[in-house]
Amino acid sequence: MTYTAGWELYRSFLAVLQEGSLSGAARALGLTQPTVGRHVDALETRLGLVLFTRSQVGLLPTEAARALEPHAQAMHHTAASLERVAQGLGTGVQGTVRISASEVVGAEVLPPILADLSARHPGLKLELVLSNRVQDLVRPLHN
Repeated sequence: MTYTAGWELYRSFLAVLQEGSLSGAARALGLTQPTVGRHVDALETRLGLVLFTRSQVGLLPTEAARALEPHAQAMHHTAASLERVAQGLGTGVQGTVRISASEVVGAEVLPPILADLSARHPGLKLELVLSNRVQDLVRPLHN
């Protein structure tokens, strides 16, 4: 089985789509700007497509980039699922669980429940996102 490009290239492509610039994508991924630029260039070369055009406001996605976006998102979700499954294959309950709740539920209902869960499973890392908005729980939280 032959793949035209590895996940890292698509990961950088997706970050540039989301952040609008190479520098923003580099910060989000913990990479350098030149590395992200090389990833995007390599992906464009392998696919034979122009994915972004430069403008005064940053990198603008082309129609080709927009057409590839849902597929790159699917790859992102699959990679995140692989990591979650791999974390769960160790001994005991461990790994990261991200919970999104409204501000009221997060402040009033969840604290004692999560404290008990943490005490019973010390290998479990809990991330609580308090918001009244819909959240993408797969996307990493910004520090």
